[in-house]
Amino acid sequence: MASKIDIKNNFLILVKMIRYNLKIIFANRFIWFLVASLGFFLFFAIQVVLNNESMGEDVVYGLLIFPGILLIFYPSVFGIQNDDDSRMLEILFGIPNYRYKVWLVRLIMIYTLVFLMILLFSALASVLLYKVNILEMSYQLMYPIVFLGSMAFMFSTIVKNGNGTAVTMVLIGVAILILQDLIQNTQWNPFLNPFDIPDNLNEVIWAGTISKNRIFLGIGMLVFILYGLFNLQKREKFV
Repeated sequence: MASKIDIKNNFLILVKMIRYNLKIIFANRFIWFLVASLGFFLFFAIQVVLNNESMGEDVVYGLLIFPGILLIFYPSVFGIQNDDDSRMLEILFGIPNYRYKVWLVRLIMIYTLVFLMILLFSALASVLLYKVNILEMSYQLMYPIVFLGSMAFMFSTIVKNGNGTAVTMVLIGVAILILQDLIQNTQWNPFLNPFDIPDNLNEVIWAGTISKNRIFLGIGMLVFILYGLFNLQKREKFV
């Protein structure tokens, strides 16, 4: 009986902790990013339909990647500042192994919630536009989304200001777009569309390029997250 009560209490504590962290992570402004991401998706989807463009998985991927970036943008860019604004940063730095017990869990929560939203967006696209494998589409979309989210998290620990981090990420995004002509179909392109196979490229070679690209993005995610968590150990730079 005692063990069941302990399990119930621990579960309730876990639920409260998750709700509290989600409230801090997403604050009150995240809803606007969610609405904006849905709005952008519907706007571009309507444009594709009105222009009678050929529909395929590559088009759906292109339509979903920007809304996905919008979803990850706010919590990853403004997360540290939200802690500071809510006066929680000083308390969190007092927790042993701060970087692992708090922000690592938060990142997992952020990515999980964004993945669920991407699943919903993919399902919506599958119903309204073109039938796709929802899980496969969502899985592939999470690579560039988590890559950019992890990069934003890292820069937020360096800049230590939400607006400054946002400007930094926008400049990086613009730079990547400018370089698209050079890196468009290479493994170094964070926005590489795995469903858009070039006409003059062998499918086997393309599959290899996609695999290398996903490895590149995966390693980038780990490096960004670990570097960001390492920066969070430098308490004197934040408080």
